[in-house]
Amino acid sequence: MGGLRNHLKQLRSDAGMTQAQLAAAVGVSRKTINTIENRVFVPSTVLALQIAAVLKVSVHDVFELEEE
Repeated sequence: MGGLRNHLKQLRSDAGMTQAQLAAAVGVSRKTINTIENRVFVPSTVLALQIAAVLKVSVHDVFELEEE
């Protein structure tokens, strides 16, 4: 199985939000958002849903499975 690709940085930027603003909105640190954007950390399902809700997009718009 492949990894998890994400479009978080682009979607966050499109929404006019900084990492710190998004982090505050979902209750995590800015570093957590940074590590998700850089594919170091895979968020929990709950966090992924919260991020998508704040950005007003679907989870599938933010995250997608990579093919092997």
